Amino acid sequence: MNQKNSFISLLEVLQGGTAFLKKQNIEQPRLNVELLLAHVLNIPRLELYLQFDRMLGEVEKAPLRELLRERGRGVPLQHLLGTTEFFGRTFRSDARGLIPRPETEQLVERALTHHQASRLLDVGTGSGVIAITLALEKPTASIDAIDFSPEALSLAQENAALHNVTNIQWHQGNLLEKQTQSWDLIVANLPYIEAEEIPTLSREVQYDPIMALDGGKKGLVLIQKLIEQAPAGLAAGGRLLLEIGKDQEKEVIKLLEINGYSDILALPDYQGVLRFVEARMLRL
Repeated sequence: MNQKNSFISLLEVLQGGTAFLKKQNIEQPRLNVELLLAHVLNIPRLELYLQFDRMLGEVEKAPLRELLRERGRGVPLQHLLGTTEFFGRTFRSDARGLIPRPETEQLVERALTHHQASRLLDVGTGSGVIAITLALEKPTASIDAIDFSPEALSLAQENAALHNVTNIQWHQGNLLEKQTQSWDLIVANLPYIEAEEIPTLSREVQYDPIMALDGGKKGLVLIQKLIEQAPAGLAAGGRLLLEIGKDQEKEVIKLLEINGYSDILALPDYQGVLRFVEARMLRL
């Protein structure tokens, strides 16, 4: 990567970049370099394998060199590419919103099993991937999305425009405060990490907005508030569906029971962690 004024082959660039990221303790270094190089060259990643002999000069090497430096420092790959994948679709990704985790796709899958739900709310929408995916999968549904961060909402609205989604109403606010509507299903992936744990998280996660990570005491401050607020916003028989942290299911179930929910279920992710809790609000 130091041969600034010479041409070297694409394969040599891949090998050199991989060695550099490996030294920086980046997981899957080869894949990272491939994705970054495909981004710089504006070609599909698999096309790289057909162009190993292609000679690259400073025009191509300079931007890749800078991206590799940033990746080596721990800047998330999604931020460097400007995109992330979720539910088979591409979304914009940057420091304004949490990078969606694979587990959250399962949250959406569970939400989509409730076929009769026509009024849905995504609380703490962040980059908007949950609300937008629900809107695309349920085009006749009426969907609302709330976030406290204006910056996150701006990213969410850019993503909605990217996918030509028009059946979402966006709201800036603190959970359900000042909301007077009712919904058949409220979905939320709220911050659930204890504040004290945040400094111990990986370098990549440190680039997510702190307010999207910090769940306060026991990681449950915002989740508890939503559990307490949601009954007023749920239609009769409406459901609350939450993504939670590992080993939080007992505390969350207790909070739901205290607040009068029924049919409470704790559901596992693909690793067997009880990652989701669902409950129903009955009305007499």
